[in-house]
Amino acid sequence: MKVQSPVIDTLIKNAKIFNNGETPVVEDVAIAGGKIVARGQKLDAQHAKKVIDAEGLWLMPGLFDIHTHYDLELEVAPGLPESTRHGTTTVVIANCSLGLAFGAQRDGTNDPIVDCYARVENIPKSVLKNCADNIDWNTPQGYLDHLETLNLGPNVVTMLPHSMLRIEVMGFENSIGRDPSGHELDKMKSTLAAALKQGYAGFSTDALPFHYLAGQPHCHKTIPTQFAKYSELKQLTQVVREQGATWQATPPKDSVVGTIKTFLLTSGRLHGKPLRTTVVAALDIANNWKISRLAKTLARVLNSKLVQGDFHMQALGAPFKTWSDGAITPLAEEIPELRALNETELEDRQARLNILNDEQYIKVFKKMWLKGKQGFGMARLKRVLNLEDYAFNRTLADMTVDSCPQSNWQGMDFQMVFERILSIKSGQPPADIQEDEKALVERDFLHIKDEADFMLQMLRSFDTDIIWSTVSANRNMKTVRKILMDPIFMPGFNDCGAHLTNMAFYDVNLRSLKLAAQGGEDDVSYMVKRLTKDAANLFDVDGGSVNLGDTADLILIDPKQLMEYDGENSSQRIYREEFKHNQLVNRSNQVVSLVMIAGHTAWEDDEFSSELGKKPMGRLLRPVTHKQGQSPSLDTASQNLKVGQAANG
Repeated sequence: MKVQSPVIDTLIKNAKIFNNGETPVVEDVAIAGGKIVARGQKLDAQHAKKVIDAEGLWLMPGLFDIHTHYDLELEVAPGLPESTRHGTTTVVIANCSLGLAFGAQRDGTNDPIVDCYARVENIPKSVLKNCADNIDWNTPQGYLDHLETLNLGPNVVTMLPHSMLRIEVMGFENSIGRDPSGHELDKMKSTLAAALKQGYAGFSTDALPFHYLAGQPHCHKTIPTQFAKYSELKQLTQVVREQGATWQATPPKDSVVGTIKTFLLTSGRLHGKPLRTTVVAALDIANNWKISRLAKTLARVLNSKLVQGDFHMQALGAPFKTWSDGAITPLAEEIPELRALNETELEDRQARLNILNDEQYIKVFKKMWLKGKQGFGMARLKRVLNLEDYAFNRTLADMTVDSCPQSNWQGMDFQMVFERILSIKSGQPPADIQEDEKALVERDFLHIKDEADFMLQMLRSFDTDIIWSTVSANRNMKTVRKILMDPIFMPGFNDCGAHLTNMAFYDVNLRSLKLAAQGGEDDVSYMVKRLTKDAANLFDVDGGSVNLGDTADLILIDPKQLMEYDGENSSQRIYREEFKHNQLVNRSNQVVSLVMIAGHTAWEDDEFSSELGKKPMGRLLRPVTHKQGQSPSLDTASQNLKVGQAANG
């Protein structure tokens, strides 16, 4: 009797396969029914519906993005095209304590999704309100059920968000006003435990001191999670520990003692069992050199035999470049004098102008802007030694004009513009002065005496019509590579889906691979493992490998195009119809030749599949059970340490 050969949906031939840190090999991969059904050399193509010749290309598992805020975009564009095109096939959502697990949570007065997301993630209120209007679930289980109905592009891993948990149990007003009662805390613990059993991968909290609410009269208050004292965090994270789940957190930036105390919650020695913890973020801050060193020291101590933690600080594989629409920028929330402008409605230019013209505000703004830049004292010393308190360094030469009604200023930094204005004011204009520029300066800028006056007037004259950018961290790419290749850190913190016009890190996994490739294929293999299998293990979900029987989430990368890719010049501002709003995105065309999710082609030859976002490709990934209850990330810790040390020489 003749045995019929199985039909292969897609056969990828002659690809160099990177898989789970193994030495790369050139093989064929056969996919059928969404699974990898064969791997080897010279597989028979006779029964393959589609054959792809991948000679000279790298094949690897689809990449994980472990820190996104795609909760809202999933509701309007579940294909997540801006990540899919760069090879991302799995995203983790509901980070930083914010998410949709409990539905809209409206109480007739407060609109938590709008209030919590609008400033923290710089998403327009109209987008948020439209999302909240269409929510039809109100329980964590209901949200999981909802996610499974979406036409997902990438797979989705979701956390349970602490701010929303507080709101659900305590009510909005109480969640930002007091501690929970004993009964309320017990309810939070039982709700969290139930959600983890239902399929949530972990619990997210936030302690960054510049995450503020957007709605009046609460715009001077931070989001609910930040009202939780240590005792509340300790009891809730104990639930996460007992379930073997993951805690995502951010540090209380302004308190070294608070940071250490909080993250000692990862300790197995102190609490009986290590708590798998992932934290945002290890950055080489431009105006405070000690931050990245402290992050490394903290991570090593927490993972030491003495503490017995399971601690993974995330690192960004790119310069930390942010764009600002006038004063509307995430950097502003850190500085009270700039935060006051962010507290206004985005469309309310007159409200900002009133603030900018207020005599008392002008006085405090000038004091803030010039602090440490003149005279003597501790502030001056800290600035000279590069140990300032703020991530935004207030240096005009570091702020570049990207778009401005005064078109000849585009491409200049603020220092150049300031000097042009001073020369025009002094009667010695630059040779290339334009008539409209001269008229603008004579109308608006003749009163300025210093750079603080200049900044105030720039904001008065242009408001959000001036778009500027700055790099406040990760300026030295050699340092970035060293951080990224250190096994004590995890590549992450891309923040995709948030800060629509302020950040563009959709391609950072590719930039991380490019940095790794500078050290050769062994380093590429290490980085692929970090971006795939180790990321899957961190959240205890399936995926991240190219083995027989695995779901066919995989990508093809052109190594030559990758090495020629200029990520820093890849960003562009486009109009997204789904948001009816502009968005900063990246374009890495020709780098990723194929993106396959569960055997479905999502992206090929620089084009999206017509099915992306129209039919299900990815799936909701729930935590899996590991043998002997061992933390999955601990399994690979010693391997990563050896490989990472080799990668660092």
